[in-house]
Amino acid sequence: MKVPFNVVRGYNLPSFAYENTLVIISSYSGNTEESISCFEQALKKSSKIVVITSGGKIGDVAAVNKIPVVNIQGGFQPRYALGLSFFSLLKIMQELGIASEESNVKKIIELWQKRGEEFSIENNQAVQIANEIIGFIPVIYSSEFLSSTGYRLKCQFNENSKLQAFSNTIPEMNHNEIIGWESYKEKQFYTKVIYFTDKEYHPQNKKRFNILREMLAEQKIEVLTLSSDEENKKVRIMDLIYLSDWISFYTSVLRGFDPSEIDFIHRMKQRLT
Repeated sequence: MKVPFNVVRGYNLPSFAYENTLVIISSYSGNTEESISCFEQALKKSSKIVVITSGGKIGDVAAVNKIPVVNIQGGFQPRYALGLSFFSLLKIMQELGIASEESNVKKIIELWQKRGEEFSIENNQAVQIANEIIGFIPVIYSSEFLSSTGYRLKCQFNENSKLQAFSNTIPEMNHNEIIGWESYKEKQFYTKVIYFTDKEYHPQNKKRFNILREMLAEQKIEVLTLSSDEENKKVRIMDLIYLSDWISFYTSVLRGFDPSEIDFIHRMKQRLT
């Protein structure tokens, strides 16, 4: 995109949002209270609004106010519906002329289908990585266009695997978090570091990953590296996201948990109402 954009994960729209601002309300269930709050504010500001949802209160409010809605298939956990949510968002951008037609969509779909078969066989790559994670707390480092991929894996470990995990980016962590490793003691924090690397990273960031790996090795910390060999950068991003999701799924199974269960989230929502 060649226009600025802002992702809002809280209850309030940015103060700069007004009638000429495009506000895309994306809530899989249609009942996410932060999204409902932003939707109500966008209506008051007379912003240009588009909704992506499977229904819920947001779907009802959109119908009453005659707001354009992209209706997506319901019945999944939101984290299992990335394809529905993301490609719907991309289509909106294309229709509005904000993003160009994307020739990689078909490649991504075909790759996911291929990977789905690969990750379903015995002792596949995702299972092997999951086995290496068991007994450790993952610390995930990524950079540039893979920063959201690293954060997603952290969240998937949390939700699917019922496992605490942490995520940060390079070079930012080199200015602060790196110092925390100086006093690392294994008995206090059993961890393995996961790298997301890519051939198109800035040369200095590539150096930073290598130097940090050497420092972590001095502290006896193992680094697992995830990367994709696909030709196109956008396809590589989706390749790694898909691998990450399977890793978190198998980590859940190996730890004896149901990956679909989100009891603490339900309890939090009940207490908020």
